[in-house]
Amino acid sequence: MSDSTFPPTQPPSTVQRCTPNLPGFTCGLDATLRVIAGKWKPLILYFVAQDGPTRYGELRRAIRDVSDKVLIQQLKELESDGLVKRTDYKEVPPRVDYSLTPLGHSLAQALVPLCSWGTEHMAEVSRVFAERAAWTRRERSPSA
Repeated sequence: MSDSTFPPTQPPSTVQRCTPNLPGFTCGLDATLRVIAGKWKPLILYFVAQDGPTRYGELRRAIRDVSDKVLIQQLKELESDGLVKRTDYKEVPPRVDYSLTPLGHSLAQALVPLCSWGTEHMAEVSRVFAERAAWTRRERSPSA
């Protein structure tokens, strides 16, 4: 087999080349991943983008399995990073909601293809995770 046939020929990649142009970042993807680092930040951005101004309780119900402590922490980080705006209406009982800033809207739009990919491949990803869990259980169980 010649080297020219392995790996199989694929169409030209549409992945954009990334070159560092700011100190502290390897490339644009590095900058993006640092901003959305955290298990729940992409979901927070997704739900706030879907529903417009969103109250804390709505986010808590939409993002299953997140603790209050972590949700509050990640909302504060997104706010300090200029992606989310927190509006406190100074009412009793307290009323606060979260909305996206223009920077947050642009990032939410960048996440749309990831959401589409996940939707298209959800069954396969579920199968892979189930296999990984089974493999992990086998690795942890004592040998007979």
